[in-house]
Amino acid sequence: MPAGVTGTDCRTASVNLYFDFEGAAPSACAVTGERAFTLLVTPEHAPPINPSPWYAFRYEASGDAPVSVTLRYLGGKHRYAPKIAVPGGEWRDLRAETAPDGSSAVLRLPAGDGIVAAQEVIVPDDARADLARWSAASGAPVFTLGQSHDGRPIKAIRLGRADAPRLVILLGRQHPPEVTGAIAMTAFVDALARRADTLGDVQVLVVPMLNPDGVVRGHWRANRGAIDLNRDWGDFTQPETRAVKTWLDALPTAVRPVLMVDFHSTARNLFYVQGDEATPAQKRFLAAWLEGREDAVPGYNFTIEPRNANPGSGTAKNWFYARYAIPAYTYEVGDTADRAATRTMAEMLAGTLLPALDSLTD
Repeated sequence: MPAGVTGTDCRTASVNLYFDFEGAAPSACAVTGERAFTLLVTPEHAPPINPSPWYAFRYEASGDAPVSVTLRYLGGKHRYAPKIAVPGGEWRDLRAETAPDGSSAVLRLPAGDGIVAAQEVIVPDDARADLARWSAASGAPVFTLGQSHDGRPIKAIRLGRADAPRLVILLGRQHPPEVTGAIAMTAFVDALARRADTLGDVQVLVVPMLNPDGVVRGHWRANRGAIDLNRDWGDFTQPETRAVKTWLDALPTAVRPVLMVDFHSTARNLFYVQGDEATPAQKRFLAAWLEGREDAVPGYNFTIEPRNANPGSGTAKNWFYARYAIPAYTYEVGDTADRAATRTMAEMLAGTLLPALDSLTD
C-alpha cells in the first residue's frame, strides 16, 4: 500500500468498515451492534491543532437495513457535514445528527457500498489529472519541485512563457481537509489554462497540492513532519515549503513575483488581503480585482478582510508580502459553499486577473 494508507478495518457479519484508501483517516473503531459502530476521530498530533476534524472511510453492508456510525471527536468538534459517494455516483450530502455540544455526530448509511468523508475526497491522483488537463490545454509541461517526507512528488506547472517578467504564484492544499479551496483553485486554473496563450508578459506557477502526505494520511492540518506548512514560510524547515522557495530563488533576475494567492477553506467565503501596509498600487489592484465583485455570483458572496502583516507568523501570505512587497492573498472558501457557484466565482476572478495586474504598474 502507498505510504500512509493502512489496511485496518472494522466488521460484523453483515457490515465492513475500511480505511484502506488515500485520504482515509484511520480511526479507532468499536462495534456497538450488528449494524452499529463508533469511530474515534483524532488529530495526527497532540493539541494544540486547528479544529478541522477530518474523517473518511468506506463501507460494505449486506442486507437492507441502514448502518449507524457514530463519530466521536478528540481534540475537536463536528465541523464538516458528511458527504457520501456510492459506486458510479457523485458526492452528495449525508444527514448527520450532531450532539448539542458538537462532541459527536451520528450518521445513518444506506445499505450497500459507499465512501463517507468530511468533504469530497481529492487525492494526489486527482491533482495529477488536473495538471495533465492544464498541460494539454496550455502546452506547458508538468514538472516536480521537490519531494515530501514520504517521497511524494510536489508537482507544479508553469503557464505562460518562462521568460515572462511578471510571475503569479498559486498555492493549494497546504491544509488537507480544505477541499472547497481546492475546488475553487481547480476552476480558477482551468480558466487560466484555457487562455494561456493570452498571458503575454505574465507567467503563473501553479502548485495544486503542496501537502500530499497530509492529504493521503487523512490529516487535519499538518504534513508528515507534524508541521502546519502555513506556519513554515520563513523558517522553511519542511521539504514542501523549501521546494517552492528553491524554485523561486532560481528565477532569473528579469522575472519577479507580482502576486501570490493561497487557496484555503474556512467557515465562510472571504479573502484575507493586506491591511494598512498596502501601497497605493496594491490598493489599486485590490479595487480592480475584488472590490465590487463580492456579490457578483448568485449563491456565492464573499467578504474582503484586510489583515496587517504579522512578522514571524510563518504564513504564505505574510512571507510573500515581506519578501517581495507584493499583494499576497488568502482565498478562503466556505466549508459548505455551493460547489457550482464556487467554480463560477473562481472562473470569473481568473478572467479578470490579467487586467487587474496592470493596475500594479506605477
